[in-house]
Amino acid sequence: MLEIYNSLTRFKETFKPLHDGHVGMYVCGPTVYGDAHLGHARPAITFDLLYRYLQYLGYKVRYVRNITDVGHLEHDADEGEDKIAKKARLEQLEPMEVVQYYTNRYHRDMAALNVLPPSIEPHASGHIIEQIAFVQKILDKGYAYVSNGSVYMDVEKYAKDFPYGKLSGRNLNDIVTETRELDGQEEKKHSYDFALWKKAAPEHIMHWPSPWSEGFPGWHMECSTMGTKYLGERFDIHGGGLDLIFPHHEAEIAQSCAALGHETVHYWMHNNMITIAGKKMGKSYNNFITLEQFFRGDHPLLSKPFGPMVIRFFILQAHYRSTVDFSSEALEAAEKGLQRMQEAYARLQKLQAGKETTVEIGDLRTRCVEAMDDDLNTPFVIAALFDSTRAINTVYDGKGTISEADLKELREVWKTFAIDILGLRLEEQGGDAGKQKAFNGAIDLLLGIRLQAKQNKDWGTSDKIRNELTALGFQIKDTKDGFEWSI
Repeated sequence: MLEIYNSLTRFKETFKPLHDGHVGMYVCGPTVYGDAHLGHARPAITFDLLYRYLQYLGYKVRYVRNITDVGHLEHDADEGEDKIAKKARLEQLEPMEVVQYYTNRYHRDMAALNVLPPSIEPHASGHIIEQIAFVQKILDKGYAYVSNGSVYMDVEKYAKDFPYGKLSGRNLNDIVTETRELDGQEEKKHSYDFALWKKAAPEHIMHWPSPWSEGFPGWHMECSTMGTKYLGERFDIHGGGLDLIFPHHEAEIAQSCAALGHETVHYWMHNNMITIAGKKMGKSYNNFITLEQFFRGDHPLLSKPFGPMVIRFFILQAHYRSTVDFSSEALEAAEKGLQRMQEAYARLQKLQAGKETTVEIGDLRTRCVEAMDDDLNTPFVIAALFDSTRAINTVYDGKGTISEADLKELREVWKTFAIDILGLRLEEQGGDAGKQKAFNGAIDLLLGIRLQAKQNKDWGTSDKIRNELTALGFQIKDTKDGFEWSI
């Protein structure tokens, strides 16, 4: 039986890959039916950090991050309307148009945050055949049943042979108490049984043929299927947000044990939530701020635009397992901290080596490594880098000297930990938010000139500005109050 950890404290001592020199990592990616928000940024940055550090340690990492584009339902994993199908119906689009549009936008936002692309990014809709086969394995083992064309996990029967609730610490009595009454419960033997395959209602526009019905896979099935397809029946790390522990990851464990007879994941790792006024940020609570709104600064809770590196620094200032409460004031503080780091890094590049070191630099590399080994303790890494800025500034101001060897080491450590591992773009001077504000102002100025040209019936100038901005990728919409634009 493989052990389950919810953190990687004392990293080098507890983390033992299943295969020497190689690490398999699976992370639950986005459900692409809307723009990415700050809550999506945290897991992306957390597991990007882990990906970068594992590579720094010399491991060859196969990083799989899925795209959920079917089977993620409106109320829970069993009932309601598929979120993507609902979006497609409301906007009169093909579901895959919705998927492609928001996947493209997600990739754009991740690139802005300097999140590295995964090794493999499988889509749930591209693995329907494999999911059907996985469901059949569970049926063959006797841990599932067919009801009215749908297939459900028989949780009570499974729990007699395997420890259900191992990851979340829940038992069946707790789950019965917490389970809400939803439409369609009469199909199940028990309220806590979850769908492996759902028969599609006539109005459901995303469905596939299967031995049991024309339907679609349950939400949990995609990760069990794609994780084992690309990483094998046993792999090292599975990650996601803390809210996925139950029911999603608990259901994954049950599916894998039922189909394969054993667990597949060695280490479970979960990042905590971002909150607003103490409440989880998310689409379901209608309290989210999209990343695009952060970059533009056009949300009532934002005092101004904040660039992607400010967002990344804000998230990395807190340990990934701690709750982070959002406020515009906290982002302003993060922006100032990032600017201090950018200034220190720029000064570091300009330093001239002397004959000896007269400033205190300590063993910065050791401090950073020890912090990362302590469950990816990024606040301590940042603190260590900030401590070294005193030496950088002293030498820069001509009040101390640093030897050639120490200067080379200091530059290498800053590049390794601040840029390569933390993923901060410190080379960008002036702050991301300042650049974004200037960019937005320039576009508003151009469109203001176009608006004045229209009022003066100068159609040539008006059309030239609109056409050339459109060719560059801008979307421009005239309104009764002026104009709106997006990229």
